[in-house]
Amino acid sequence: MATVELRFSALPEHVRTARLVAAAVARRAGVDEAVLDEVRLAVGEACSRAVGLHRNGGITAPVKVALIEDEKQFSIEVGDEAPHASFVSGAPGAGSDDVEAEEDEMGLAVISGLVDDVEVTAGEDGGLIRMTWPTTPRIVPLA
Repeated sequence: MATVELRFSALPEHVRTARLVAAAVARRAGVDEAVLDEVRLAVGEACSRAVGLHRNGGITAPVKVALIEDEKQFSIEVGDEAPHASFVSGAPGAGSDDVEAEEDEMGLAVISGLVDDVEVTAGEDGGLIRMTWPTTPRIVPLA
């Protein structure tokens, strides 16, 4: 199992880099060429969501991206360290920004539309989006 890890400051301009790296690693892992645009879009959406959560919450920790190559699948995990609204609902002002909540829901809907196998977990210490695609076995030429 090969893993590539990225950590980047929660700045929108770094999302493009994460998309490009994810697509390159997905290609090398054996993800079908026809799906690479969906990989790029899904990673961009997940990273943009994490960047927004960090910026809105004043969190200076980096956004984390893990690109995991297994034998028959390729997974991408995008993690944030923002406390999610459902876990801080008692906090003053928590959940008061309906626009942010709607944007978050919309981003998750877009990801779900692009990725067949997606898991979203969230807690008071942050969240994680795990997206998985099947891979095709690589043919190694004989010498």
